Amino acid sequence: MAFQSKNIFINLPVKDLGKSITFFQTLGFAFNQQFSDETTASMIISENIFALIMVEEHFKEFTKKEITDTTSSAEAILCLSAENREQVDQLVNKALASGGKSYSEPQDHGFMYGWGFHDLDGHIWEVVYMDENAMNQE
Repeated sequence: MAFQSKNIFINLPVKDLGKSITFFQTLGFAFNQQFSDETTASMIISENIFALIMVEEHFKEFTKKEITDTTSSAEAILCLSAENREQVDQLVNKALASGGKSYSEPQDHGFMYGWGFHDLDGHIWEVVYMDENAMNQE
């Protein structure tokens, strides 16, 4: 039997926890206070997906590697699904208006539409809508 995980916990280093919390709250994300403190905030992405954003000093306690310099390197691209094209545009536009930076131009592939942004710490987030009906017709 293949391994299947019930939950996903993404750990991301941030320079200013308060600013990051405000940024993601502006995008519509909630935080679980039970798993948050002065060094870490547990952001709820969905019922089973969470991003633990933590100040860099605390993040360093979990790894012996250097934290990626997001101004010149990318370690991962975090991709979120959207319900429709409008939701893609709304989320990215909110991110850009709240201090995020553009990562890519909108990409329209017919069955799939996506757009991306950098958060305040340079982590790459893509938001994608996939039209399953259009996919099945190609």
